[in-house]
Amino acid sequence: MDAWGLTDLGNVRKQNQDFYDIVTLHPNQLLLVVCDGMGGAKSGNVASRLATEVFVGEVRRTAREDMNAGQVGQMLRDAVSLANQAVFEQSKVSSDFAGMGTTLVAAVLLPDRAVIANVGDSRAYIFDKDGIRFMTVDHSLVELMVRRGEITREQAKTHPSKNLITRAVGTEANVDCDLYNQELHPGDAVLLCSDGLSNEMADQEILFEVVHGVQKDGCCQRLLDIAKGRGAPDNVTVVLATV
Repeated sequence: MDAWGLTDLGNVRKQNQDFYDIVTLHPNQLLLVVCDGMGGAKSGNVASRLATEVFVGEVRRTAREDMNAGQVGQMLRDAVSLANQAVFEQSKVSSDFAGMGTTLVAAVLLPDRAVIANVGDSRAYIFDKDGIRFMTVDHSLVELMVRRGEITREQAKTHPSKNLITRAVGTEANVDCDLYNQELHPGDAVLLCSDGLSNEMADQEILFEVVHGVQKDGCCQRLLDIAKGRGAPDNVTVVLATV
């Protein structure tokens, strides 16, 4: 498995509140994680960094080389819970941190499958012989509106409430994460990103860059360049792994 990642301020924001990590757990296990903080200039970056560090630390501590997909899923759920507790407790330390939280999307890649955990509206995509597959469901107000048929998915991209999320790490004492289990084959790829990328690019555009790009190790930069070329009002983070 090979993996690459980058994060960027974007064209408008004064602070990057995204955070990501790529960790080899065992020779046959790779961990990817992206967090997108919220809560204002004084706390969004604290939330995303703290959640990532606590989450990754717990996965490192508990990951075993012989784990099956079900055990990996439970490990991710427990790590999300611990990260949520850490951010929630930090939010009560000072008024500067009040109300802070973060999205979290993570994937553990095994030789034959990806196990994905998600809270918020950062995303996981899988690329296989059939094209691009949007694996996660956004925990956002506009996603609820799309599912109720009130707006289209295209309208959701420019809706004034597109940044309102309905579930986040650290905003409440407890949080539920969604888990996904997807079979992988040689040549498949997994991409995690913050909404700074997905708001600027259609799924098929991302597919083209990942599948048809000349070099996979330059794909994250190409995606970032496209997002920034379209304005990039938000921070942009993208992580790509190939099997």
